[in-house]
Amino acid sequence: MTLALFVISLIVMGVLAWRESPLWHWGVAMLAIGLLTRFDVGAGGLAFYGGFGLLLALVPGIVLLLLSVEAIRKPVLTRPVYGAVKSILPKVSKTEQEALDAGTVGWDAELFSGRPDWSKLTDIRPLTLSAEEQAFLDGPTEEVCRMIDDWDTRNNRADLSPEVWQFLKEQGFLGMLIAKEYGGLGFGAQAQSMIVSKIASRSVAAGITVMVPNSLGPGELLEKYGTEAQKAQYLGRLARGQEVPCFALTGVHSGSDAGGMRDIGVVTKGLWQGAETLGVRLSWDKRYITLAPIATLVGLAFILKDPDNLLGKGEEIGITLALVPRDHPGVEIGRRHFPARQAFMNGPTRGTDVFIPMDFLIGGVDRAGQGWRMLMECLSTGRAISLPAIGTTSIKQALRVSSAYARIRRQFGIPVGIMEGVAEPLGEMVKRAYTFEASRRLTASMVDEGQRPAVISALLKYRTTEAMRDSVDDAFDIHGGRAIQDGPGNYLFGGYMATPVAITVEGANILTRTLMTFAQGVLRAHPFLYTEIAAAQNPDKAEGLDQFDAAFGGHTKFMLRNMVASFVHGVSNGAFATAPAQSEMAHWYKKLHRYSQDFALVADWTTVVLGGALKRKQKISGRMADILGELYLMSAVLKRFEEEGRLVEDRELVDAIMADRIAAMEQVFGEVFANFPNGVMANAMRFLCFPLGRHARRSGDRVNYRFVRSVLRPGSFRDRLTTGVYVSMDPNDVTGVLEDGLLKVTEAEEIEAKFVKAARKGVIERRLDRDAIADAVAAGVLNENEAGIMRAADEATDRVVKVDDFAADELAAEHKRAAE
Repeated sequence: MTLALFVISLIVMGVLAWRESPLWHWGVAMLAIGLLTRFDVGAGGLAFYGGFGLLLALVPGIVLLLLSVEAIRKPVLTRPVYGAVKSILPKVSKTEQEALDAGTVGWDAELFSGRPDWSKLTDIRPLTLSAEEQAFLDGPTEEVCRMIDDWDTRNNRADLSPEVWQFLKEQGFLGMLIAKEYGGLGFGAQAQSMIVSKIASRSVAAGITVMVPNSLGPGELLEKYGTEAQKAQYLGRLARGQEVPCFALTGVHSGSDAGGMRDIGVVTKGLWQGAETLGVRLSWDKRYITLAPIATLVGLAFILKDPDNLLGKGEEIGITLALVPRDHPGVEIGRRHFPARQAFMNGPTRGTDVFIPMDFLIGGVDRAGQGWRMLMECLSTGRAISLPAIGTTSIKQALRVSSAYARIRRQFGIPVGIMEGVAEPLGEMVKRAYTFEASRRLTASMVDEGQRPAVISALLKYRTTEAMRDSVDDAFDIHGGRAIQDGPGNYLFGGYMATPVAITVEGANILTRTLMTFAQGVLRAHPFLYTEIAAAQNPDKAEGLDQFDAAFGGHTKFMLRNMVASFVHGVSNGAFATAPAQSEMAHWYKKLHRYSQDFALVADWTTVVLGGALKRKQKISGRMADILGELYLMSAVLKRFEEEGRLVEDRELVDAIMADRIAAMEQVFGEVFANFPNGVMANAMRFLCFPLGRHARRSGDRVNYRFVRSVLRPGSFRDRLTTGVYVSMDPNDVTGVLEDGLLKVTEAEEIEAKFVKAARKGVIERRLDRDAIADAVAAGVLNENEAGIMRAADEATDRVVKVDDFAADELAAEHKRAAE
């Protein structure tokens, strides 16, 4: 009877927790359980025991019922807890508050909740382009890719050619986001991302050049926040390329810590156009500013002070943005930077005691002090488009060229791509290409729907550019000596050199991962934490207590439900989790739900236990960001598979990706538990999330080998994995030589097999002093037609494996100057 009652009690409490039942339900349930403890079944029948024992049994229920009454709960429970958490919960600075308020939450909030509403994922629009956007992608974008010579750009000119610059300006590439009413193209995020991607697949420097004005730049800031006069004056000129913008945020002593910038403006009066005018006396020292060397308009972020309160906003106004013409007195553009020897324009800008009128402030006086929020709102969308586009196209381009090279290049009488040692990194490249294209298009679609996914954009930026680094490294390993010999025929080196740039800009990955993604995500996407912190920091204690009481009650129910749900999903391996549809991928959706639930529990407990120390525990925070990243990538992969029609050809690849992501995620969970500062809590989380242990395994070698063999051949599978990159079939083109060679080698496959068989038997011999193909014809191994096909394949192979060489002094700077 005691054991049965214990089991019943656990079930009842589990159901109450799962349903997030109100406190009075718990009180009634505890009263019922207390009464049941006083019954006994014996030989004499049913007996009931009252007295003091009954009173003790009813105490939990009575207490819970009393606490369900607000007038009792607040002074007895909520007020003491409210006072305690004020010192525990992390403090939110002004810049953090503005960053949190700037972005929106969407699918990331569902992942933090542990109960994803699948409609929030499935209802996001698929990849969609207008007829005009598609025509631009197929027309001017293809044309400018044909015009670009990456070797000439990065080695001879250290700049785009004048013809390419002129084409970009005339066709509106620098004003894609500017609305048509101002003369821009008015393209959506998806189109911008795909255009930048295609150009970057030809030249990363050219991609960055197009990316920057359409990412965090004066154009977007003016369109969203500028005065009507500012819009009329500048947007049309920016759209037509008559003005070239840059935006200066990073200072010599401030990077990610924008609040610590030393660039100061002081509200004062000065002379402007011959009259005394209210304005700002401004000094700045900025560096790493893309397009600064050629910019005609300089956007600036600085801290504005008003010691005389001339604007009526107080003495400390805060971060403010201005747009200053390059030829304005006192503006200085410094000598050019040369980041990773990349050809895009980058450099410093400075100014000392420069007077600017209030009209130069973006948005005018009304927007003074709102600069950080303005920047964060633009960055949350721009970062979702720009660096994921560069990183994803680099991943796909590395796969495109490596798959062709690995099939064409032979060692030990076979294509190197079918050797298991080479197939292993090639398989990882295949999975990255599918995964990060899925995440790129999903995130761009969110932006097109009006979302500003601050957390997701930060997460995707660091994950995509790190995957870019891995894919480019793998491509170099596969190409061997072919990759390291730079020259006009090297299609990998430009991307290899640019990789550290992508990893560093728009928030260095090391800080984006460890300091920003999870710390901001849990504040913004957690269903109750943000409200609790706001309540704790509310100067009105009575109002703060009311806010906290509601949030704390919800948080308690959320925490109890997480405990039960995580344990149930762990024991059942997600059998009771949900999926949006009954399809062959339903089991992966259920897995995603299960691990989202685990993440919700661990994220909640991590924040509660660490509190204000969360910012210092950056290793824990970084690992939690990694788990969130795995959940998001899994979501994107499943959505892409559904949107592309559940292609049978891709099913095994998707299965492999999901298995790998889950295995990686379980490992990171283990690292969180092993390094959690509170051992008791760590063990409790480990038990609730993985009551049967961690057993996930990566995809198997044979599975990976099968889709590697598929990508070594021309066809829809290879094309789909590398969709959106620039493809040339011209054998005289730097990458066209690979496409031409792959087609010819594939065509000669069966003929080559006969040739190799004869060579192994000693009938013919490959040697430099003989024509082995002619010998094969003479020996009757091949006929004349077959010999022609094989000779074409041989010649194409020679072109592919050829590397560049130079005269002894050809690379010297003096030689280049003389040639000019």
